[in-house]
Amino acid sequence: MEDKDILEIYEKEGKKEYAFNLIVRKYSDRLYWHLRELTFSHEDSNDLLQTTLIKTWKYLPNFRGDSSLYTWLYRIATNEALTFLKKKRLRALVSLSDYDSVMEENLKSDPSFNGSRLQMNLQKAILSLPDKQRAVFSLRYFQEMKYEDISKTLNTSIGALKASYHHAYHKVKSYMEEHTDE
Repeated sequence: MEDKDILEIYEKEGKKEYAFNLIVRKYSDRLYWHLRELTFSHEDSNDLLQTTLIKTWKYLPNFRGDSSLYTWLYRIATNEALTFLKKKRLRALVSLSDYDSVMEENLKSDPSFNGSRLQMNLQKAILSLPDKQRAVFSLRYFQEMKYEDISKTLNTSIGALKASYHHAYHKVKSYMEEHTDE
């Protein structure tokens, strides 16, 4: 079902919950995996997905349609993830722990990750990116989002996104070249 059809259903009297359930069914998996690519944690991704869906329900009456529903949902999810990661880094700084090591350990101990050493190195390379660059890389590389949609999702210019993706790509490539024999 197309987003415009779901939004038309949402506008009908007594159909808001049904339309919201359609949104949840259509986007939950994709949003979960996007969040997972940013947090490297099943529990954190589930929590962030729930927060994203709660905010979607709360703010859906205010959705103006300036962007697609798809990019609006990704904006909410990405903002939630970036805010979450910033808070987690601050807590780690206060407790003097190395947050990047904690996230890498989450990745290594994740029971749902069954990839090869090459895939593990790719995930470590992505983990080494700054949070915002990781979001841009994830949206472009894994979600195959167009720059125009990423621009609406992250509220950033296309030129800045292309530069950010370019830098992220080269950092990931360098990391992979340095760690090919691990």
